[in-house]
Amino acid sequence: MARRCPCGLLLALALAAALSAAGAQETCSGAVPAPPRRGARVSVASFGGAGDGRTLNTGAFARAVASIDRLRAPGGAELYVPPGVWLTGPFNLTSRMTLFLARGAVIRATQDTPSWPLIGPLPSYGRGRELPGGRYISLIHGSGLQDVVITGENGTIDGQGSVWWDMWKKGTLPYTRPHLLELMSSSGIIVSNIVFQDSPFWNIHPVYCSNVVIRNVTVLAPHDSPNTDGIDPDSSSNVCIEDCYISTGDDAVAIKSGWDEYGIAYGRPSSDITVRRITGSSPFAGFAVGSETSGGVQNVLAEHLNFFSSGFGIHIKTNTGRGGFIRNITVSDVTLDNVRYGLRITGDVGDHPDDSYNRSALPVVDTLTIKNVQGQNIREAGLIKGITNSAFSRICLSNVKLSGGTPVRPWKCEAVTGGALDVQPSPCTELTSTSGTSFCTNSL
Repeated sequence: MARRCPCGLLLALALAAALSAAGAQETCSGAVPAPPRRGARVSVASFGGAGDGRTLNTGAFARAVASIDRLRAPGGAELYVPPGVWLTGPFNLTSRMTLFLARGAVIRATQDTPSWPLIGPLPSYGRGRELPGGRYISLIHGSGLQDVVITGENGTIDGQGSVWWDMWKKGTLPYTRPHLLELMSSSGIIVSNIVFQDSPFWNIHPVYCSNVVIRNVTVLAPHDSPNTDGIDPDSSSNVCIEDCYISTGDDAVAIKSGWDEYGIAYGRPSSDITVRRITGSSPFAGFAVGSETSGGVQNVLAEHLNFFSSGFGIHIKTNTGRGGFIRNITVSDVTLDNVRYGLRITGDVGDHPDDSYNRSALPVVDTLTIKNVQGQNIREAGLIKGITNSAFSRICLSNVKLSGGTPVRPWKCEAVTGGALDVQPSPCTELTSTSGTSFCTNSL
Protein backbone atom coordinates (compact mmCIF):
# COMPACT_ATOMS: atom_id res chain seq x y z
CA MET A 1 0.00 0.00 0.00
CA ALA A 2 1.36 3.43 -0.89
CA ARG A 3 2.45 5.51 2.06
CA ARG A 4 1.18 9.00 2.60
CA CYS A 5 3.47 11.97 2.42
CA PRO A 6 3.77 14.14 5.54
CA CYS A 7 2.10 17.10 3.81
CA GLY A 8 -1.22 16.46 5.58
CA LEU A 9 0.48 16.58 8.94
CA LEU A 10 2.29 19.79 8.00
CA LEU A 11 -1.05 21.31 7.02
CA ALA A 12 -2.50 20.14 10.31
CA LEU A 13 0.26 21.85 12.25
CA ALA A 14 -0.35 25.07 10.33
CA LEU A 15 -4.08 24.89 10.97
CA ALA A 16 -3.58 24.07 14.63
CA ALA A 17 -1.37 27.13 15.00
CA ALA A 18 -4.28 29.26 13.83
CA LEU A 19 -6.57 28.20 16.66
CA SER A 20 -7.53 30.89 19.15
CA ALA A 21 -5.14 31.69 21.98
CA ALA A 22 -7.98 31.40 24.48
CA GLY A 23 -8.72 27.87 23.35
CA ALA A 24 -5.05 26.94 23.40
CA GLN A 25 -4.80 27.78 27.09
CA GLU A 26 -7.65 25.58 28.23
CA THR A 27 -7.21 21.93 29.07
CA CYS A 28 -9.27 19.08 30.45
CA SER A 29 -6.28 16.81 30.98
CA GLY A 30 -6.81 17.01 34.74
CA ALA A 31 -9.49 14.36 34.23
CA VAL A 32 -6.65 11.93 34.97
CA PRO A 33 -3.87 13.10 37.28
CA ALA A 34 -0.34 12.29 36.18
CA PRO A 35 0.51 8.81 37.51
CA PRO A 36 3.20 8.38 40.15
CA ARG A 37 6.72 7.62 39.02
CA ARG A 38 6.87 4.02 37.89
CA GLY A 39 8.95 1.87 40.20
CA ALA A 40 10.45 -0.33 37.48
CA ARG A 41 11.21 -0.38 33.77
CA VAL A 42 11.45 -3.38 31.47
CA SER A 43 12.15 -3.57 27.75
CA VAL A 44 10.38 -5.85 25.34
CA ALA A 45 13.82 -6.69 23.97
CA SER A 46 14.67 -8.34 27.30
CA PHE A 47 11.92 -10.92 26.79
CA GLY A 48 13.13 -12.29 23.49
CA GLY A 49 11.79 -9.49 21.32
CA ALA A 50 13.48 -8.27 18.15
CA GLY A 51 12.67 -5.02 16.38
CA ASP A 52 13.72 -6.21 12.94
CA GLY A 53 10.29 -6.04 11.31
CA ARG A 54 10.30 -9.82 10.70
CA THR A 55 10.36 -11.55 14.09
CA LEU A 56 6.91 -12.07 15.58
CA ASN A 57 6.97 -10.54 19.07
CA THR A 58 3.55 -11.54 20.40
CA GLY A 59 5.09 -13.80 23.02
CA ALA A 60 7.68 -11.21 24.00
CA PHE A 61 5.01 -8.58 24.66
CA ALA A 62 2.92 -11.08 26.63
CA ARG A 63 5.91 -12.11 28.75
CA ALA A 64 6.87 -8.49 29.39
CA VAL A 65 3.35 -7.56 30.53
CA ALA A 66 3.17 -10.67 32.73
CA SER A 67 6.47 -9.64 34.31
CA ILE A 68 5.05 -6.20 35.12
CA ASP A 69 2.01 -7.81 36.66
CA ARG A 70 4.20 -10.03 38.87
CA LEU A 71 6.61 -7.26 39.85
CA ARG A 72 4.00 -5.27 41.77
CA ALA A 73 6.55 -2.44 41.75
CA PRO A 74 5.69 0.72 43.73
CA GLY A 75 3.82 3.00 41.33
CA GLY A 76 3.72 0.25 38.71
CA ALA A 77 6.16 -0.34 35.86
CA GLU A 78 6.98 0.83 32.35
CA LEU A 79 7.20 -1.40 29.30
CA TYR A 80 9.77 0.25 27.04
CA VAL A 81 9.65 -0.33 23.28
CA PRO A 82 13.03 0.65 21.74
CA PRO A 83 13.52 2.05 18.25
CA GLY A 84 12.79 -0.55 15.61
CA VAL A 85 9.83 -2.30 13.99
CA TRP A 86 8.20 -4.72 16.43
CA LEU A 87 5.92 -7.06 14.52
CA THR A 88 3.29 -8.59 16.80
CA GLY A 89 -0.11 -10.11 17.16
CA PRO A 90 -2.59 -8.83 19.74
CA PHE A 91 -1.50 -8.48 23.36
CA ASN A 92 -3.13 -7.36 26.62
CA LEU A 93 -2.06 -4.66 29.04
CA THR A 94 -2.25 -4.78 32.83
CA SER A 95 -2.99 -2.23 35.55
CA ARG A 96 -0.46 0.34 36.81
CA MET A 97 1.68 0.22 33.72
CA THR A 98 3.01 2.55 31.06
CA LEU A 99 3.54 1.38 27.48
CA PHE A 100 6.28 3.72 26.20
CA LEU A 101 7.27 3.89 22.53
CA ALA A 102 10.67 5.47 21.93
CA ARG A 103 11.26 7.77 18.99
CA GLY A 104 11.52 5.52 15.95
CA ALA A 105 9.65 2.65 17.61
CA VAL A 106 6.87 1.00 15.59
CA ILE A 107 4.50 -1.63 16.99
CA ARG A 108 3.29 -3.27 13.78
CA ALA A 109 0.34 -5.65 13.62
CA THR A 110 0.77 -8.99 11.90
CA GLN A 111 -1.33 -9.48 8.77
CA ASP A 112 -1.80 -13.17 9.57
CA THR A 113 -5.48 -12.61 10.22
CA PRO A 114 -6.43 -16.23 11.15
CA SER A 115 -4.04 -15.99 14.12
CA TRP A 116 -5.99 -13.15 15.73
CA PRO A 117 -8.00 -14.36 18.78
CA LEU A 118 -11.75 -13.86 18.96
CA ILE A 119 -13.56 -12.33 21.92
CA GLY A 120 -17.26 -12.02 22.69
CA PRO A 121 -19.43 -9.14 21.52
CA LEU A 122 -19.84 -6.08 23.68
CA PRO A 123 -23.02 -6.44 25.77
CA SER A 124 -24.25 -3.03 24.65
CA TYR A 125 -23.98 -4.18 21.01
CA GLY A 126 -25.21 -7.75 21.34
CA ARG A 127 -23.08 -8.97 18.43
CA GLY A 128 -20.08 -7.87 16.44
CA ARG A 129 -20.58 -4.41 14.98
CA GLU A 130 -20.17 -5.72 11.44
CA LEU A 131 -21.25 -9.35 11.64
CA PRO A 132 -23.16 -11.60 14.06
CA GLY A 133 -21.15 -13.47 16.66
CA GLY A 134 -17.83 -12.54 18.23
CA ARG A 135 -15.17 -10.15 17.05
CA TYR A 136 -11.43 -10.04 16.66
CA ILE A 137 -9.62 -8.68 19.72
CA SER A 138 -7.89 -5.33 19.31
CA LEU A 139 -4.15 -5.18 18.68
CA ILE A 140 -3.62 -3.62 22.11
CA HIS A 141 -6.32 -4.58 24.58
CA GLY A 142 -7.23 -4.37 28.24
CA SER A 143 -10.25 -4.98 30.46
CA GLY A 144 -10.92 -4.02 34.06
CA LEU A 145 -7.71 -2.02 34.33
CA GLN A 146 -6.64 0.92 36.49
CA ASP A 147 -3.90 3.48 35.83
CA VAL A 148 -2.72 2.72 32.30
CA VAL A 149 -0.60 5.11 30.23
CA ILE A 150 0.21 4.65 26.54
CA THR A 151 2.71 7.28 25.49
CA GLY A 152 6.16 7.93 24.09
CA GLU A 153 8.17 10.07 21.74
CA ASN A 154 5.69 9.94 18.85
CA GLY A 155 6.34 6.30 18.11
CA THR A 156 3.82 4.53 15.88
CA ILE A 157 1.21 1.83 16.37
CA ASP A 158 0.67 0.48 12.85
CA GLY A 159 -2.34 -1.76 12.22
CA GLN A 160 -1.38 -2.73 8.64
CA GLY A 161 -5.09 -2.60 7.99
CA SER A 162 -5.11 -3.05 4.21
CA VAL A 163 -5.63 -6.83 4.41
CA TRP A 164 -8.70 -6.29 6.62
CA TRP A 165 -10.04 -3.51 4.39
CA ASP A 166 -9.73 -5.81 1.37
CA MET A 167 -11.70 -8.56 3.13
CA TRP A 168 -14.40 -6.03 4.02
CA LYS A 169 -14.60 -4.77 0.44
CA LYS A 170 -14.77 -8.32 -0.95
CA GLY A 171 -17.35 -9.46 1.62
CA THR A 172 -15.07 -12.23 2.96
CA LEU A 173 -14.78 -11.09 6.59
CA PRO A 174 -15.72 -13.96 8.94
CA TYR A 175 -16.04 -11.71 12.02
CA THR A 176 -15.98 -8.01 12.94
CA ARG A 177 -12.58 -6.40 12.36
CA PRO A 178 -10.28 -5.48 15.27
CA HIS A 179 -9.52 -2.03 16.66
CA LEU A 180 -5.99 -0.78 17.18
CA LEU A 181 -6.61 0.04 20.85
CA GLU A 182 -9.60 -0.99 22.94
CA LEU A 183 -9.80 -0.58 26.71
CA MET A 184 -12.92 -1.94 28.41
CA SER A 185 -14.34 -1.24 31.87
CA SER A 186 -11.18 0.62 32.86
CA SER A 187 -10.32 3.94 34.51
CA GLY A 188 -7.39 6.28 34.88
CA ILE A 189 -6.32 6.03 31.22
CA ILE A 190 -3.88 8.38 29.46
CA VAL A 191 -3.03 8.08 25.75
CA SER A 192 -0.61 10.71 24.45
CA ASN A 193 2.23 11.44 22.01
CA ILE A 194 1.60 8.40 19.80
CA VAL A 195 0.84 7.98 16.09
CA PHE A 196 -1.95 5.49 15.27
CA GLN A 197 -1.82 4.36 11.68
CA ASP A 198 -3.86 2.14 9.34
CA SER A 199 -6.19 0.53 11.85
CA PRO A 200 -8.21 -2.45 10.60
CA PHE A 201 -11.36 -0.84 12.07
CA TRP A 202 -11.89 1.94 14.66
CA ASN A 203 -8.60 3.25 16.00
CA ILE A 204 -9.04 4.18 19.69
CA HIS A 205 -12.07 2.74 21.50
CA PRO A 206 -12.52 3.29 25.24
CA VAL A 207 -15.74 1.48 26.16
CA TYR A 208 -17.41 1.36 29.60
CA CYS A 209 -14.48 3.49 30.83
CA SER A 210 -14.17 6.50 33.11
CA ASN A 211 -11.50 9.15 33.60
CA VAL A 212 -9.83 8.99 30.19
CA VAL A 213 -7.42 11.50 28.63
CA ILE A 214 -6.43 11.26 24.95
CA ARG A 215 -4.20 14.13 23.86
CA ASN A 216 -1.44 14.97 21.41
CA VAL A 217 -2.08 11.93 19.25
CA THR A 218 -2.04 11.63 15.47
CA VAL A 219 -4.42 9.20 13.77
CA LEU A 220 -3.90 8.38 10.08
CA ALA A 221 -5.61 6.15 7.53
CA PRO A 222 -6.45 6.58 3.84
CA HIS A 223 -9.78 8.25 3.09
CA ASP A 224 -10.95 5.11 1.30
CA SER A 225 -10.25 2.82 4.28
CA PRO A 226 -13.63 1.60 5.58
CA ASN A 227 -14.80 2.49 9.11
CA THR A 228 -11.42 3.66 10.38
CA ASP A 229 -12.90 6.09 12.95
CA GLY A 230 -10.29 8.06 14.85
CA ILE A 231 -11.42 8.20 18.49
CA ASP A 232 -14.74 6.67 19.65
CA PRO A 233 -15.54 7.05 23.36
CA ASP A 234 -18.37 4.59 23.96
CA SER A 235 -20.56 4.38 27.08
CA SER A 236 -17.76 6.22 28.88
CA SER A 237 -17.64 9.18 31.26
CA ASN A 238 -15.27 11.97 32.21
CA VAL A 239 -13.36 11.83 28.93
CA CYS A 240 -10.93 14.46 27.63
CA ILE A 241 -9.84 14.49 23.97
CA GLU A 242 -7.48 17.34 23.10
CA ASP A 243 -4.86 18.55 20.64
CA CYS A 244 -5.10 15.75 18.08
CA TYR A 245 -4.70 15.53 14.31
CA ILE A 246 -6.97 12.93 12.71
CA SER A 247 -7.23 12.04 9.02
CA THR A 248 -9.05 8.74 8.45
CA GLY A 249 -11.66 6.97 6.36
CA ASP A 250 -14.55 7.64 8.74
CA ASP A 251 -15.56 10.02 11.56
CA ALA A 252 -12.60 11.70 13.26
CA VAL A 253 -14.27 11.71 16.69
CA ALA A 254 -17.57 9.88 17.28
CA ILE A 255 -19.27 9.57 20.67
CA LYS A 256 -21.32 6.36 21.07
CA SER A 257 -23.27 4.45 23.75
CA GLY A 258 -24.59 1.13 22.48
CA TRP A 259 -26.78 -0.25 19.73
CA ASP A 260 -30.57 -0.51 19.81
CA GLU A 261 -32.15 -3.01 22.25
CA TYR A 262 -28.73 -4.09 23.57
CA GLY A 263 -27.62 -0.55 24.34
CA ILE A 264 -31.00 0.25 25.90
CA ALA A 265 -30.75 -2.81 28.17
CA TYR A 266 -27.13 -2.11 29.12
CA GLY A 267 -28.09 1.47 29.90
CA ARG A 268 -24.70 3.14 30.27
CA PRO A 269 -24.54 6.65 28.78
CA SER A 270 -21.56 8.56 27.52
CA SER A 271 -21.35 11.72 29.60
CA ASP A 272 -19.12 14.61 30.63
CA ILE A 273 -16.94 14.56 27.55
CA THR A 274 -14.73 17.40 26.32
CA VAL A 275 -13.33 17.47 22.78
CA ARG A 276 -11.00 20.38 22.12
CA ARG A 277 -8.54 21.53 19.45
CA ILE A 278 -9.02 18.74 16.93
CA THR A 279 -7.77 19.26 13.38
CA GLY A 280 -8.31 16.87 10.53
CA SER A 281 -10.05 15.51 7.49
CA SER A 282 -12.54 12.74 6.76
CA PRO A 283 -14.89 11.70 3.97
CA PHE A 284 -17.50 11.51 6.74
CA ALA A 285 -17.68 13.73 9.86
CA GLY A 286 -15.10 15.71 11.73
CA PHE A 287 -17.10 15.60 14.96
CA ALA A 288 -19.98 13.16 15.40
CA VAL A 289 -22.39 11.91 18.01
CA GLY A 290 -23.83 8.50 17.11
CA SER A 291 -25.28 6.80 15.44
CA GLU A 292 -25.14 4.19 18.24
CA THR A 293 -26.56 6.20 21.16
CA SER A 294 -29.01 3.81 22.81
CA GLY A 295 -27.49 4.26 26.26
CA GLY A 296 -27.69 8.04 25.90
CA VAL A 297 -25.17 10.83 25.33
CA GLN A 298 -25.17 13.93 27.51
CA ASN A 299 -23.04 16.83 28.73
CA VAL A 300 -20.63 17.15 25.82
CA LEU A 301 -18.50 20.18 24.97
CA ALA A 302 -16.65 20.23 21.64
CA GLU A 303 -14.77 23.40 20.78
CA HIS A 304 -11.94 24.84 18.70
CA LEU A 305 -12.35 22.32 15.90
CA ASN A 306 -10.80 22.67 12.45
CA PHE A 307 -11.88 20.34 9.62
CA PHE A 308 -11.07 20.42 5.93
CA SER A 309 -11.82 18.27 2.87
CA SER A 310 -14.55 16.40 4.71
CA GLY A 311 -18.08 15.17 4.19
CA PHE A 312 -19.63 16.81 7.27
CA GLY A 313 -18.30 19.29 9.75
CA ILE A 314 -20.66 18.29 12.57
CA HIS A 315 -22.91 15.22 12.39
CA ILE A 316 -25.31 14.27 15.19
CA LYS A 317 -27.13 11.11 14.18
CA THR A 318 -29.59 8.57 15.53
CA ASN A 319 -32.49 6.46 14.29
CA THR A 320 -35.90 5.04 15.10
CA GLY A 321 -35.36 2.00 17.30
CA ARG A 322 -32.29 3.49 18.99
CA GLY A 323 -34.07 4.81 22.05
CA GLY A 324 -31.74 6.67 24.39
CA PHE A 325 -31.14 10.39 24.28
CA ILE A 326 -28.77 13.04 22.98
CA ARG A 327 -28.93 16.14 25.17
CA ASN A 328 -26.94 19.06 26.45
CA ILE A 329 -24.42 19.10 23.60
CA THR A 330 -22.44 22.29 22.81
CA VAL A 331 -20.25 22.63 19.73
CA SER A 332 -18.40 25.92 19.50
CA ASP A 333 -15.65 27.72 17.58
CA VAL A 334 -15.46 25.57 14.48
CA THR A 335 -13.60 26.34 11.26
CA LEU A 336 -14.50 24.42 8.10
CA ASP A 337 -12.96 24.44 4.62
CA ASN A 338 -14.06 22.36 1.62
CA VAL A 339 -16.78 20.49 3.48
CA ARG A 340 -19.96 19.23 1.85
CA TYR A 341 -22.39 19.68 4.76
CA GLY A 342 -21.64 22.19 7.50
CA LEU A 343 -24.06 20.52 9.92
CA ARG A 344 -26.37 17.51 9.98
CA ILE A 345 -28.64 16.49 12.85
CA THR A 346 -30.66 13.53 11.67
CA GLY A 347 -32.95 10.80 12.95
CA ASP A 348 -32.69 8.30 10.11
CA VAL A 349 -29.04 7.24 10.13
CA GLY A 350 -27.47 3.88 10.93
CA ASP A 351 -28.46 0.25 10.64
CA HIS A 352 -29.83 -2.19 13.21
CA PRO A 353 -28.20 -5.28 14.78
CA ASP A 354 -31.13 -7.56 13.98
CA ASP A 355 -34.90 -7.53 13.53
CA SER A 356 -35.60 -7.62 17.29
CA TYR A 357 -35.17 -3.90 17.87
CA ASN A 358 -38.17 -2.00 19.22
CA ARG A 359 -39.54 0.22 16.46
CA SER A 360 -41.31 2.27 19.13
CA ALA A 361 -38.03 3.12 20.89
CA LEU A 362 -37.70 6.71 19.73
CA PRO A 363 -34.62 8.69 20.69
CA VAL A 364 -34.91 12.06 22.45
CA VAL A 365 -32.73 14.83 21.00
CA ASP A 366 -32.87 17.99 23.08
CA THR A 367 -30.79 21.07 23.93
CA LEU A 368 -28.11 21.22 21.26
CA THR A 369 -26.17 24.46 20.81
CA ILE A 370 -24.02 25.03 17.71
CA LYS A 371 -22.25 28.39 17.76
CA ASN A 372 -19.38 30.35 16.27
CA VAL A 373 -18.97 28.27 13.12
CA GLN A 374 -17.14 29.71 10.12
CA GLY A 375 -17.03 27.76 6.86
CA GLN A 376 -15.72 28.39 3.37
CA ASN A 377 -16.08 26.25 0.24
CA ILE A 378 -19.21 24.69 1.75
CA ARG A 379 -21.68 23.04 -0.63
CA GLU A 380 -24.73 22.62 1.61
CA ALA A 381 -25.48 24.50 4.80
CA GLY A 382 -27.05 21.53 6.48
CA LEU A 383 -29.97 19.33 7.37
CA ILE A 384 -31.82 19.11 10.68
CA LYS A 385 -34.32 16.28 10.36
CA GLY A 386 -36.08 15.01 13.46
CA ILE A 387 -38.46 12.10 13.86
CA THR A 388 -42.16 12.66 13.26
CA ASN A 389 -43.28 11.42 16.68
CA SER A 390 -40.15 12.62 18.48
CA ALA A 391 -39.25 16.06 17.19
CA PHE A 392 -35.78 17.35 17.98
CA SER A 393 -36.21 20.21 20.44
CA ARG A 394 -34.31 23.28 21.65
CA ILE A 395 -31.81 23.33 18.80
CA CYS A 396 -29.87 26.60 18.82
CA LEU A 397 -27.71 27.89 15.98
CA SER A 398 -25.77 31.07 16.71
CA ASN A 399 -23.18 32.92 14.63
CA VAL A 400 -23.01 30.23 11.95
CA LYS A 401 -21.58 31.63 8.68
CA LEU A 402 -21.17 29.24 5.77
CA SER A 403 -20.05 30.35 2.31
CA GLY A 404 -19.07 28.66 -0.94
CA GLY A 405 -17.62 29.36 -4.37
CA THR A 406 -21.20 29.02 -5.62
CA PRO A 407 -24.25 29.85 -3.50
CA VAL A 408 -24.49 27.45 -0.58
CA ARG A 409 -27.54 25.22 -0.78
CA PRO A 410 -30.01 26.30 1.90
CA TRP A 411 -30.87 24.70 5.21
CA LYS A 412 -33.45 21.93 5.30
CA CYS A 413 -35.42 21.23 8.47
CA GLU A 414 -38.16 18.83 9.52
CA ALA A 415 -39.67 17.89 12.91
CA VAL A 416 -37.47 20.31 14.81
CA THR A 417 -37.94 23.29 17.13
CA GLY A 418 -35.44 25.83 18.32
CA GLY A 419 -33.91 29.14 17.37
CA ALA A 420 -31.29 30.76 15.18
CA LEU A 421 -29.29 33.95 15.63
CA ASP A 422 -27.01 35.46 12.99
CA VAL A 423 -27.01 32.46 10.65
CA GLN A 424 -25.96 32.57 6.99
CA PRO A 425 -27.40 31.37 4.72
CA SER A 426 -30.76 32.20 6.28
CA PRO A 427 -32.01 29.49 8.64
CA CYS A 428 -35.08 27.40 7.95
CA THR A 429 -38.39 28.73 9.25
CA GLU A 430 -38.62 26.04 11.95
CA LEU A 431 -35.77 27.85 13.74
CA THR A 432 -37.06 31.40 13.45
CA SER A 433 -40.00 31.40 15.85
CA THR A 434 -40.03 34.02 18.61
CA SER A 435 -40.02 31.42 21.38
CA GLY A 436 -37.15 29.52 19.77
CA THR A 437 -35.09 32.65 19.33
CA SER A 438 -35.73 33.57 22.96
CA PHE A 439 -34.53 30.13 24.06
CA CYS A 440 -31.44 30.49 21.90
CA THR A 441 -30.65 33.91 23.38
CA ASN A 442 -31.02 32.64 26.92
CA SER A 443 -28.89 29.54 26.31
CA LEU A 444 -25.81 31.40 25.07
